[in-house]
Amino acid sequence: MSDTSPEDVELAEGTDPGRTAKAFWPSALRLLRVFAPYKLQLITAVILSIVSVVLQVWAPLILGEAVNVLFHSDGIDFARLGELITRVLAMYVVAMALMWLQGRILVIIGVRITYLLRQDVERKIHRVPSNWFDSTQRGDLLSRTTNDVDNIQNALQQTVSSLLNGLLTIIGITIMMFAISWRLALIALIAVPIAAVVVGVIGKRAQKLFSAQWANTGRLNGHVEEAFTGHDVVTLFNRQEAMNEEFAARNDAVYQASYKAQFISGMIHPIMQWVTYLGYVGIAVVGALQVAAGALALGSVTAFIQYSREFNQPLGQLAGLANMIISAVASAERVFEFLDAEEEDDTEGELAEVAGAVEFQNVAFGYGETPLITNLNLRVEPGQLVAIVGPTGAGKTTLINLLMRFYDVDAGRILLDGTDISTVSRAELRQPIGMVLQDAVLFSGSIKHNIAYGRPEATDEQIIAAAQAARADHFINQLPDGYGTEISLDADAISAGERQLLTIARAFLSDPRLLILDEATSSVDTRTEALIQEALAKLQQGRTSFVIAHRLSTIRAADVIVVMDHGDVVEQGTHAQLLQAGGMYHDLYTAQTQHDLEGGR
Repeated sequence: MSDTSPEDVELAEGTDPGRTAKAFWPSALRLLRVFAPYKLQLITAVILSIVSVVLQVWAPLILGEAVNVLFHSDGIDFARLGELITRVLAMYVVAMALMWLQGRILVIIGVRITYLLRQDVERKIHRVPSNWFDSTQRGDLLSRTTNDVDNIQNALQQTVSSLLNGLLTIIGITIMMFAISWRLALIALIAVPIAAVVVGVIGKRAQKLFSAQWANTGRLNGHVEEAFTGHDVVTLFNRQEAMNEEFAARNDAVYQASYKAQFISGMIHPIMQWVTYLGYVGIAVVGALQVAAGALALGSVTAFIQYSREFNQPLGQLAGLANMIISAVASAERVFEFLDAEEEDDTEGELAEVAGAVEFQNVAFGYGETPLITNLNLRVEPGQLVAIVGPTGAGKTTLINLLMRFYDVDAGRILLDGTDISTVSRAELRQPIGMVLQDAVLFSGSIKHNIAYGRPEATDEQIIAAAQAARADHFINQLPDGYGTEISLDADAISAGERQLLTIARAFLSDPRLLILDEATSSVDTRTEALIQEALAKLQQGRTSFVIAHRLSTIRAADVIVVMDHGDVVEQGTHAQLLQAGGMYHDLYTAQTQHDLEGGR
């Protein structure tokens, strides 16, 4: 693992060019547009909030009238006073009930939006091309789909209701304050332009830092994911301290960005509090002078002070919500960036019944700017067993990836039973193909579930028959719960060879017309390999099979052996023909045989 890169430092300082503040408003507006399907509910919530706010801003005016009753020169009218106080209490009770109902509606909308957002992210994962994953760290992707979405959900739940109520309260109180005294209203409203300036200046800087915080969180998650999956390698090479140092560097980058973002955005609230206190002093002085001059009644000033307090409360609350909103928009930028990633183009073409003839015609392909395959031509007849061999980097796995359309060719075409596979949907193409990879991939669930992964409707009898054919039935029955044994994602309870047997059983059950084996027996012992080779020989009968193998002794019976080097087919023929030709295959086989004789195997 390398030390902290310059990019880490840039992100920690909030200067990542992909996370600048200029994207705030486009991302914020796009986030607002997700509310569009909920117009009716939003209108209902707004109406409830308006009624609630009207009741709340009306109540201080009635309280002011009660104050006038208390200080009336003719004495206190207790009946009138009781009526006014009862009216105020009723207004506050109804206002709070309506506010609760409005908050419930908005919370449901927020939860629903993030539910759908997670669904969009999940669907997107299955629509982006394979090369997108080649250039993206898994930890960062996980951070976008979990941390960032959770951050958006928290913001929607906590800010939408408060934002709506705060804005309506400010509007309502402003109207009432101007109705009482325009001079006092102007003093109270001095906080508004100051708030706009404070949020604009501080928010711009905080936006960069919140974006850096979430970007660095993704990088940190990527490091944790690498440390977990590569734990044995880290331990083997005694790199624990180096991994700890890199974790500390990335963790510090998250800390620095988070601390600065929270510190800078946290300045908004105390500044607004100072402006609020300044306004109180101005209102008290000017109000007292107006009462002394007889321009205002004492009850009116009392009501205005109540309005002033209620005006500054939502204003301060909105300022306090600013850092949460800015952080949510930063997360939304990252989620939207993923949702906007280029998707795989696909067609709607279908295949007829597959016989298994495969032909590569003048195929060229490269990863990015680096060409790998330049002019590959190969024809495979139905039912043939084709072994693909060659040195590391020769293009063996790439050839299979092109056949499966994990990648599309840059030039030329690949035919399946005479049909160009680029005219067929990927799902239709992959339906008749079975594949066993070198790395056995299992999923959390039962062994039965894993074997039937590609054919979930299979019966128990069919699943058991597939396991028996793959020579997996014996060890499965020795497990505590047999086929119902639960295994984890990494299947720590069973060995690497047993995991591979389960994936082979999965291929048996799918009953494919084309079979692809990519070093399928590399993780099993010699005895198990012999059993699997016997089972695979039976499975391959009547099917076109592609076998990528490094151990050449396992593919001597292949109908055609294709030797690849630097992306092109340099030799092809049977085992005997290629040995007699004395070319690359002869050299590879001779070297491996000599190695085995010397005990290297």
